[in-house]
Amino acid sequence: MSLERILRWALVTVAVAGLATGIAARAAGRSDLADLCWTLATVPVIAGLVVSIVRDVLAGRFGVDAIALVSMSGALALGQPLAGAVVALMYSGGNVLEEIAVARAEHDLRSLVDRAPREAHRRIGDRIEEIPISDVAVGDQLLVRAGEVVPVDGVVTSTAATIDESALTGEPIPVVKVRGAAVFSGSVNGGEAFELAVSAAAGESTYAGIIRLVTAAQTAKAPFVRLADRYALVFLPVTLVLATIAWLISGDLIRSLAVLVAATPCPLILAAPVAFIAGVAQAARRGILVKGGGPLEALARAHTVLFDKTGTLTVGGARLLSIEVAPGENADEVLMLGASLEQASHHVVARAIVEAGAERALRLKVPGEVRESMGSGLQGVIDGRRVAAGSRDMIFPCGHVSEWASRAVRRASWRSALTVFVAVEGRPIGALLLADELRADTPRAIRMMREAGVARMVMVTGDRAAAAQAIGAALDLDAVLADRVPSDKVDAVRSEQRLNPTIMVGDGINDAPALASADVGIALGARGASASSEAADVVILADRLDRVGEAIVIARRARRIAVESIVAGMGLSTLAMLGAMLGWLMPVPAAIVQEVIDVAVILNALRALTPAYGQAARHMTAATGRELHRNHVSLIANLDRLRSIVDTLDDATPQNGAALIAEANRLVQEQVVAHERDDEGNVYPQLAGILKESHGLSAMSRAHREILHLARLLARVVEDLPTEKIDRYLIRDAQRIIEAIETLVRMHTAQEEDIYEAVSAHTTA
Repeated sequence: MSLERILRWALVTVAVAGLATGIAARAAGRSDLADLCWTLATVPVIAGLVVSIVRDVLAGRFGVDAIALVSMSGALALGQPLAGAVVALMYSGGNVLEEIAVARAEHDLRSLVDRAPREAHRRIGDRIEEIPISDVAVGDQLLVRAGEVVPVDGVVTSTAATIDESALTGEPIPVVKVRGAAVFSGSVNGGEAFELAVSAAAGESTYAGIIRLVTAAQTAKAPFVRLADRYALVFLPVTLVLATIAWLISGDLIRSLAVLVAATPCPLILAAPVAFIAGVAQAARRGILVKGGGPLEALARAHTVLFDKTGTLTVGGARLLSIEVAPGENADEVLMLGASLEQASHHVVARAIVEAGAERALRLKVPGEVRESMGSGLQGVIDGRRVAAGSRDMIFPCGHVSEWASRAVRRASWRSALTVFVAVEGRPIGALLLADELRADTPRAIRMMREAGVARMVMVTGDRAAAAQAIGAALDLDAVLADRVPSDKVDAVRSEQRLNPTIMVGDGINDAPALASADVGIALGARGASASSEAADVVILADRLDRVGEAIVIARRARRIAVESIVAGMGLSTLAMLGAMLGWLMPVPAAIVQEVIDVAVILNALRALTPAYGQAARHMTAATGRELHRNHVSLIANLDRLRSIVDTLDDATPQNGAALIAEANRLVQEQVVAHERDDEGNVYPQLAGILKESHGLSAMSRAHREILHLARLLARVVEDLPTEKIDRYLIRDAQRIIEAIETLVRMHTAQEEDIYEAVSAHTTA
């Protein structure tokens, strides 16, 4: 316990003892002894207050403590030691109440520190020994038992491990880590015991970094607390004027003393720090570590937000955008062969292709005789066929590119995408288009920040202008600054700062200078020890952009509660002062009334610990959200086939055209129509009970009706095919209907994903 805390508790103990002893002496008829006890209870509090005021004045602050000093000193000078003792108890007790309230508010932050492991189980041969966590070294083999907190960062060496990362990321669903996967300290072993190869010592591990951030959050002082002192610049003169008026109209200095006692400014002293630390704790529950009340108050004032692009607005890696196929080929076959071959490569693009194949539930084959050409691609044998996947130069070595391949390259350039061609036995069969893409939660996060009051949003990125402009247009950002190196990002932040309070959101080392320069730097998805998290004022532990919007909402609510508490406390104190001025309250009752006001102010400030009303509304379970997402993944595969049919119809013969149109109709009726009817009949009724307003669902249902209308038109075309002359005009009409269905369903599905993301259990507070 710190010396300041010991003195705080000692003063309140003296005040309680002196007040109680004095009351006992008065009851025993010893008025002189009672006055002495009350005086002795008041003097130490006055002395401590003088020291505090002198310290504040030397630091350039003049605050509300002066009123308490005047009231206690005046009480002793005017022969009212009982009133002085009551004020002393009220003031010292208020400080203790603040400490208790802050401790309550910091519970969630302290729990992170308290759960840090102290020991580890190190394997040496066939023996397991218990060692202090400080003795763990890189390369050690540790055993993590069921239910234990992972002590340090490492890599799974067992077959698999089930890890609960909720304490780090806020995500409630445990994840399975296979052999070789990284595990972060602070997560919990949610399954059987597993072995871990240490990759970082305890002091350098994720959890140690988080604890450093927590310590900063506990000790930092909010600038807004000084705003309470600025309120005192008005409150103190008003108090002295009312005390003077009380003396002038009554001629009784005791009445003036009662005014001073009623004005003891604990609401100003307590409200701001309690509300802001409570807000910091509420943010910590959502996986948002705020380094104290200062950044939280700055968040509440934010006008402009600057975003990095890669890894912040986007997923930060290659993702499959589309599959372009040669005439007569199948998109699933192209992806299956490409993903099967890419299993043999450790390249980041190869990993993205394999993940795309797994997401579509394709059965990948084991490639043989694989040969990789660095920078070009791979070749291997799958099911006895020689398959190649790589660049255009590798697949088309002679330079002649077919028309469908040229179209694929053109479409890739429009979307700033990378193209991986796939060939079988030297014959190109398709191309995989990959690019960085928006996070699923980015549109919702942008909308949340707009609703929270952020007026200007700017993307600042080192990426090329074309790619950056595409993302900026999709999100309707106010400005896009591309081709920026780290120093340019700092300049952009400072330029915005000159106009308005500015937030910078980033995730990489190159963002650290800009994060440090901004009024509030927010590190997204950082694991507590990176350069970006050290430079930032706020660290979002979960890799989710929408947590930034939540942080702003929490900050604004905490600031609003702090202001409400200050204003309400000053208002109630003013009413008490007016009552004392009119002679309705004597010094002791005035002190008791003021104590009641203090407690009310603290309780109100603690509201910042709780979510805002309506945040804890009904929501869709995370499992339901994942199932709906899987259904959409399956639907997207069918949409890709529809797009391929539209392209193939360009050069189709009448007979082939009729077959393709019939295939498209079968996909639409069996997959698209069935999916939309299920949404309308089963999913949307669930959403109606969750969403506060039904207007959005009405618009989504309108899209269902349009999709079903287009499906009926396509079915009519297929019905008439046997009796119609299949010419280029009929084929073109069918193309338009199929293309309209594909485009509308794709956009409609993206909108539904946004809704599901918003109402899934893991996104609610």
